Amino acid sequence: MTASPSPRPTWGGVPLTRRRLVLGMAAVGGFLAVDLGAVAWAGGWIGAAHRLIPDDFIKAFAWVNGKQPGFRKNHGKGVAVAGYFESNGNGRDLSSATVFQSGRTPVVGRFSLAGGNAHAADAAATARGLGLAFGFPGGSQWRTAMLNLPVFPDNSPQGFYDRLLASKASPDTGKPDPKAMAAFLAAHPETAKAMKIIGQTPPSPGFADSTFWSLNTFYFVSESGSRTPVRWSLVPVTRPALTPRAPGPSSGPNALFDAVVRQIRSGPLQWKLMLTVGEPEDPLNDATLPWPADRRAIDAGTLTLSSIETERAGNARDINFDPLVLPPGIERSDDPLLSPRSAVYAASYRVRARESKGSPAVNVDQVTP
Repeated sequence: MTASPSPRPTWGGVPLTRRRLVLGMAAVGGFLAVDLGAVAWAGGWIGAAHRLIPDDFIKAFAWVNGKQPGFRKNHGKGVAVAGYFESNGNGRDLSSATVFQSGRTPVVGRFSLAGGNAHAADAAATARGLGLAFGFPGGSQWRTAMLNLPVFPDNSPQGFYDRLLASKASPDTGKPDPKAMAAFLAAHPETAKAMKIIGQTPPSPGFADSTFWSLNTFYFVSESGSRTPVRWSLVPVTRPALTPRAPGPSSGPNALFDAVVRQIRSGPLQWKLMLTVGEPEDPLNDATLPWPADRRAIDAGTLTLSSIETERAGNARDINFDPLVLPPGIERSDDPLLSPRSAVYAASYRVRARESKGSPAVNVDQVTP
């Protein structure tokens, strides 16, 4: 069965093609990679007490994972996706952002797995990422980088850095040194607590049926100027059926990616964008702590991903999914992870832009029906 073509998103009568969207994102991406990284460095946002700088993280990723020229230094393995977000208008009470007006917005994105080894075999327990870039006329964009984790393991740049170093695999076992990890967890009880929360939410079989969370808090600003703390999530609308039309995971080294390639080829995948509204007593600046389950959640619309491609020039390969690329109507919080994330993403972008590109880690064309 072949799905009928979807209407192309327009703005003021002008079609918003994926090419226009990607070209605009590439231009903005290059500027932000230089600008935000420089500001973060000068402002001392990254671990001011120990003066961690973006290059420290880039070197740490290389030490832990080996050099991976041409690939992202974290979440190196991925595929490009595209589609659209259909807003139902319910988010307009919280934010004046264009994306929450009723209508359709084109989206370019990327599925990925955490870790800097772009050619590592897929593992169900590895954190899965979904980066999205929503494109608007005039160069305004909204970018977000989400994970299939209910909380983030760290609440500070130093914590992330220390955990990264402790995760280096031993040549003898292929696993992290238990003593190094135990010492890390003893020094970072917030991560030990977060890992217990994460362990209570087992991963789903694949990308298509994963819920993805924003993890960090942002402020939504309404037309009247009121500011509301929000965390968002993407909740799968339907779980792909395990049939010949939409097969389940395979058993090869790219099992998770092969499965989502086949699923999108069988038909578009959809998620509901849920906006969870925080209260003043909620932990607004600590991504390791969840909000109470009874917080108000607003269904703001549906994300549809309808195509999937091997990473290459012209799609999401070269987009920097910087979480501080925000449109009017969405503002950053004081979460101490946000500025460092932006700066390190920018540093990774600059490094890989100078490197020659190797063979894609996942080749969509090689996935058999």
